[in-house]
Amino acid sequence: MTATDHRFPQKCRLKTNASFQTVYNAKQAKGDNRLLIFAARNGLGYTRLGVSVSRKVGNAVCRGRFKRCFREAFRLERPELPVGLDLIFIPRRGTTADTDIYRQSIQKLIPQVLEVIERNERRASRSDRSSQ
Repeated sequence: MTATDHRFPQKCRLKTNASFQTVYNAKQAKGDNRLLIFAARNGLGYTRLGVSVSRKVGNAVCRGRFKRCFREAFRLERPELPVGLDLIFIPRRGTTADTDIYRQSIQKLIPQVLEVIERNERRASRSDRSSQ
């Protein structure tokens, strides 16, 4: 592993509003009492992350801390994550920004959101076959 493997490169970030809307429109999400994850397949060879922290969570300093915690948790969990996903992390109100807590949530929620994606893909393929 090189030093660059531990970074959070630009290509792994969702940046545009259109990218965020694509993930939201897929309507594939799972959450727990600390974190909500929206996900969609991206057709790329790597997983990308977008972070959305509302003003309801706190002031700018607080929101910035959440974003840093999310990015760090994603960076640490990235080798274990499946490739080819776009993810959006949203904190739940009333939670604190803690990287270890979010790592635990990511480990628990990613398999669940993958099940949702696969279930939706199976439904879509069945409806495609039935319409032919």
